[in-house]
Amino acid sequence: MANVTIRAALAALALALAPAWAAAAEAPALSRSCATCHGVAGLSTLVNTPNLAGQPEFYLIEQLKAYRSGKRAHEVMAVIAKPLSDADIAELAAWYASIRIEVKTGP
Repeated sequence: MANVTIRAALAALALALAPAWAAAAEAPALSRSCATCHGVAGLSTLVNTPNLAGQPEFYLIEQLKAYRSGKRAHEVMAVIAKPLSDADIAELAAWYASIRIEVKTGP
């Protein structure tokens, strides 16, 4: 009986974590360039570098296109965004927007 309960609990845990594993496995190859500053899962640990995870897709698209065109200036982002196609930008924005963030308040 205990083994059945443990197996059921492990199966439930695996199902609960499956979306997180899927998101990590489906990260666009281009996101490797982003990870240097914005973190592997879009959560930055650098000062003055924003988190990308959980940002609205339309916002990320707008900002990447602004960097690409030069409308928004940033020394590093101009170089990163310049070669991105509209399809590349859409793929990156969709992936980062799909990452769910849980906010917790302090004790």
